[in-house]
Amino acid sequence: MAWIWMVLAAGAVLLWAISLGRVLSSAAPSCVPSSPQFMPPLSGDRRSRNVLLVVAHPDDESMFFAPTILFLKSKGHSIHILCMSRGNADGLGDTRKEELYHACVSLKIPHEQVKVLDHPKLQDGFHEKWDHGLVAELTMEHVQLWAIDTIVTFDSYGVSGHPNHKDVHHGICKFLHTNRQGNVEAWELASLSILRKYSGPIDIWLSSLTSFAWTKQPIYTLVNSSPSRSYEAMAAHRSQWVWFRRLFVMFSSYTYINMLRRI
Repeated sequence: MAWIWMVLAAGAVLLWAISLGRVLSSAAPSCVPSSPQFMPPLSGDRRSRNVLLVVAHPDDESMFFAPTILFLKSKGHSIHILCMSRGNADGLGDTRKEELYHACVSLKIPHEQVKVLDHPKLQDGFHEKWDHGLVAELTMEHVQLWAIDTIVTFDSYGVSGHPNHKDVHHGICKFLHTNRQGNVEAWELASLSILRKYSGPIDIWLSSLTSFAWTKQPIYTLVNSSPSRSYEAMAAHRSQWVWFRRLFVMFSSYTYINMLRRI
């Protein structure tokens, strides 16, 4: 019986190695399928976009969205980050705010393109209910401030199911509804099942298959060719860099790929 487990373990290690090799095989971050329909050039002479990543807490950008950030930057787009809270649930808000700026140095996002809010009605916590209208209003302010044309955020489950992540999604939906005559498009990060979420680079096969499959709503897989950049960015959040988050970054598929679909 023991030999069966040894064969299974060896097979898993081999599959992991092959999958990691597939991720690292590209010289730069890539999109599957490669399609001009994914964030095409804007009208006129502007080929680059002003992208606003809207997250709930410092470290969301590194833990979940690094493949998206690295891909968009490789295409010449300008990335801005709006973080709706300081992540002060444990009283470390000031520290976590500064850590976000350090992480953005690793991700090569300028300090002036990062904003961390500390609104009394948008405080970090599983039991905190965020006002979707307020999230929409604050998003509008920064869309106008930075001339944003594209938003990236969580989907309705919020990857981990955290209520603050979900509220950010619903706030962005409210913004889009209010601004429906505007020219801002939005994309959401697809939440994965628990098995896929912790499959590391192995999920690239199923993600790529899903992206190629016919669906009512096209979905694109962004592949991170430098997963060490995700690790480096997350390590900048030193107050959060405990053993289980180190394991998360190593085994999470969000380190290696992001699946985006249009809201």
